[in-house]
Amino acid sequence: AVVSTQSTGRNMAAAAACPNVYCKISGLVTEVDPVSHALPWTRDTFRDHVDVVLKEFGAERCMVGSDWPVLQLTGTRYNDVNLLHKSLVEGLSESEQKAVLGGTATKFYKLNVS
Repeated sequence: AVVSTQSTGRNMAAAAACPNVYCKISGLVTEVDPVSHALPWTRDTFRDHVDVVLKEFGAERCMVGSDWPVLQLTGTRYNDVNLLHKSLVEGLSESEQKAVLGGTATKFYKLNVS
């Protein structure tokens, strides 16, 4: 079923109203066609929904997840999802991109990556 960005926006706004809630952007490719994994996708398949999430939560409360190894069910390579994530945040500032692509997760999970 197709989910509208309007319903996504309402749901994300409600969740983002709680300052302790973060959003993990993950599972995009596997949920396009969760049964047969046969439907094609492009960056534009996800763009509007990811933009809504970024708008509501801000980069400082969003992080990406690789969805590996589950994404292997779709025949998609890890590198393809990594490139997808990078393309979905390319309109953000460099610091916002760094946050979404790793910085937020590092802080949220209290990782020591030095």
